[in-house]
Amino acid sequence: MEQLTQLSASNAARAIASGEIKSVELVTALVRQIAAREPEVQAFVHFDAEYLLQQARTADLAREEGRELGPLHGVPVALKDIIDTQDMPTEHGSALFAGRTPGADASVVNILRQAGAIILGKTVTAELAVLHPGKTRNPHNLGHTPGGSSSGSAAAVAAHMAPLALGTQTNGSVIRPASFCGVYGYKPSFGLISRHGVLEAAPSLDTVGVFGRSIEDLALAADCMSDYDARDASMWMRSRATMRPVAMSEPPIPPTFAFVKTPVWDKAGAQTQEAFLELVDALGERCAGVELQAGFEHATAWLRTIMLSEIARSYGRLYDEGRSQMSAVLSAAIEEGRSFSAVHYLRARHAQNALYSMLENVFEGFDAILTPPATGPAPLGLETTGDPIFCTLWSLLGVPSVSLPLLEVDGLPLGVQVIGQRRDDARLLRAARWLERHLQSHS
Repeated sequence: MEQLTQLSASNAARAIASGEIKSVELVTALVRQIAAREPEVQAFVHFDAEYLLQQARTADLAREEGRELGPLHGVPVALKDIIDTQDMPTEHGSALFAGRTPGADASVVNILRQAGAIILGKTVTAELAVLHPGKTRNPHNLGHTPGGSSSGSAAAVAAHMAPLALGTQTNGSVIRPASFCGVYGYKPSFGLISRHGVLEAAPSLDTVGVFGRSIEDLALAADCMSDYDARDASMWMRSRATMRPVAMSEPPIPPTFAFVKTPVWDKAGAQTQEAFLELVDALGERCAGVELQAGFEHATAWLRTIMLSEIARSYGRLYDEGRSQMSAVLSAAIEEGRSFSAVHYLRARHAQNALYSMLENVFEGFDAILTPPATGPAPLGLETTGDPIFCTLWSLLGVPSVSLPLLEVDGLPLGVQVIGQRRDDARLLRAARWLERHLQSHS
């Protein structure tokens, strides 16, 4: 049973499809793992073991009857509790939505079900996916934050309570918790995955992301979920994704990486800086340091302007009518968002594309960018979710990013963030897989 809980989603899907294991066996093992770890980790806000087992039995019956199987058939997926599910509550981590059960699934949930996945449960989110942390603890050390706002999803995968989980990122809400919890995290290019039926915080930035146990898991999930959906106006029309074959292939030539400290390098702890300099040294001729042009130092302020202005618009009515049930942190964020002028907001929006045009110059000479995903490992304490500043620039620009669980500082995980060109996610995942294998073979 313990081995089953450690299966990656990709390996679990293969084992179920071949008949090596049944979905019920995998789910039973996960139910036992949740019973053992959930009291201390507290990753879930809704989990119904019997309903989960019913879904698994239905999946096994479909295979026994010879029906066509989807790529995630019988595999449980946990969902951040801002993603609508018609058969489970979706409460957004807020007292204002207590007891809410949507009338329909979010687009990504509908697609996952069509792919054969079963919904494992709903995971803890920071309040309205912003800043105020939920109850979840870091599985590696319960006194430390798991990150946020997708805290429960990252912790559930890290604690072997789910093989795959969805989160969202507006600033650093997938990559940072993936780093803190020592799992694989993927924030796709902005507009790749539909957000219809997902809580809207800052629609110019919000992105659905994935936590898994391998790069193949990330690619598999993204392939399933990236169908074009006209109900999300930010999606770009494209042919159906086939990221997994590219991600799992050998690059025609070994990739080269640009090590970018970013203008916030001084925010990283000394051990984090040392770890990344050693990483760059280990890559030798495959990696070179690159300085960003002037202008990137304003990225943090520009993202803050866009994010808080849009959050103030999205949550304005909730603030006006239910402020007494909001945290002080969220209230302050809405108030700050209301203070920005239209000129400030439009200037920041213009900067998004202007900066990306400048970043394209880096990709002319390199396949991907390396940079820290966070200032260091998960900080002690549960009062905050940690600083997202090393994710800010990349979220502002809408580029795809991956956190690989490759480093350790002070006995806690620290990821390596790999950045790709906008809308070139498959090549990013392939470069990230090459990096992981290269470092493992030379360790």
